[in-house]
Amino acid sequence: MKDKYYPPKFNEEQFHCIHCGVFASQEWLDTFYQGPRGGFIKTTIRMSVCSHCQKPSYWYAEKMAVPATSPIEPPHPDLPDDCKIDYIEAQNVFVQSPRSSGALLRLCIQKLMRHLGEKGENINDDIKALVIKGLPPLVQKALDYCRVVGNNAVHPGEIKIEDTPEIALNLFKMVNYIVEDRITHPREIEQLYGQLPDSSRKAIEKRDTSAS
Repeated sequence: MKDKYYPPKFNEEQFHCIHCGVFASQEWLDTFYQGPRGGFIKTTIRMSVCSHCQKPSYWYAEKMAVPATSPIEPPHPDLPDDCKIDYIEAQNVFVQSPRSSGALLRLCIQKLMRHLGEKGENINDDIKALVIKGLPPLVQKALDYCRVVGNNAVHPGEIKIEDTPEIALNLFKMVNYIVEDRITHPREIEQLYGQLPDSSRKAIEKRDTSAS
């Protein structure tokens, strides 16, 4: 199961480091520059130093400026590799273009549909097919969120990602939620079920066969 991700936040004492990815305490320091007469003048830039990797991050106006990569949760470990490529690219371009990031995540979802047993050609049709197969309502809403927001990133509509980048930021969370529910949980249950004695599994199969 994926551990909860705590993104870097201004003046927070602990979060997942943007450099090493470890949840660690952060030391916050003010920065100064040397004035024309030799004195030191405090700047509006603050620096956080990770206690695990000792690497610094620089913040301006309460937002991380260096490194430029946005503090977005990493892709779920169970996200398929071909989808992960789009997720990581969406991470890398988010600061420069949230709209491009949203379009890439929509592509990520489209590829993910193939791993969920659908065609991966039309996301709306794939969601409909999954609903017929018993897709939980919350997962359906997460998929439709990604479909609508991602589509509007490609074809601008009522949702303006450039004006509200937090909308695109939520797409990353939704992708990871879908993977956790549709890939991780079933795999974990199958692994646990596979640990049952053969006699117990055969008895369960016999029970279910009799019931039908």
